[in-house]
Order: sequence, then structure tokens, then C-alpha cells
Amino acid sequence: MNNNDRLLRLRYAIDIKDTDLVKAFDFGGMTVTKEEVRAMLTRAKESEPNENNVYVKPINNQVLDAFLNGFIILKRGQPTKKAAEIDQPKSKEIKHINNIFLKKLKIALFLTSDDLLAIFAEAGIYPSKSELGAILRKEGHRNFKPCGDKYIRNFLKGLGLCYRSEENK
Repeated sequence: MNNNDRLLRLRYAIDIKDTDLVKAFDFGGMTVTKEEVRAMLTRAKESEPNENNVYVKPINNQVLDAFLNGFIILKRGQPTKKAAEIDQPKSKEIKHINNIFLKKLKIALFLTSDDLLAIFAEAGIYPSKSELGAILRKEGHRNFKPCGDKYIRNFLKGLGLCYRSEENK
């Protein structure tokens, strides 16, 4: 699962419009157009037969992280002055993008740990609270656990199921 897949699945799970994607990238510090966003979400037709995860415009971890930061601002609003003054260090390399993806979606969508567990359960995955806590820990903590693609795939599936069922009510 690559970053384009993550963005595409998130977009369909919670029904994010192209204009909102552009705004989120803008809030995250990247200027992109609707055409560039569509290229990020479009699979390349000239790819190898056994490669189905090749997109027209690939996204690296820094681009996805910028989108997630902007998505938090889009959903929760601009940070307060105190929060804005705290300058978070920019790491050059993001190793565990799945962990960051899950943490930032939790923040942006106002989810609690119990909400995360319910979303995973909707997809048929039942992590324990301590396992989820280990995934949400900061890298370098002794209880940190890398989050696999299976968890993200099932989280996005469960998120779509939960979000769509709420829409129909």
C-alpha cells in the first residue's frame, strides 16, 4: 500500500471533495491544483501488468504528512496562538507513515481510542487497547509498535462503513 492508495481510500471513506483536498494541501503548506490532485488519485495506464499501484503522480511521505497537517486544520480550524508558537521539529525522513497517518486522522476526525477500536471492529479487526496505544505512541518510546498496512487498510474500510452508516441515518 503506497501513499496514493492511502489518500484515495481516505477520500472515498469519508467523501472528501477535490476542493477540500486542495484546501488541505494548502493549509499543510503545499500549493496544488485540482488537476494535480486528480493525478495523485489516478492510476497510470502504462504500468507493468503485475504492478497495479502505480499512479500518475506519486506521493512521498512528506507530501502525505503535509496533507494530513492541513486536513487537521481543515477539520478542526486554525490552531490557537500557543499551539502555533510551539514549533514542531521537521524530520527529514518519515519511517512509519502508517502510525502518523492513524494519529493524525484520530486528531482531525475528533476520534477517541474507543472510537478507533469500534472502527477496527466494523472492519473485523480486534486490536486490544494496549496494542492500539503502542501504535499511537511516539517513535522511540519503548512500547512503540509499527503499524502495518493491514491495520490501515482495515481502518479505512471500517471508517467508510461507519461514515456511510451515519450518513444514512
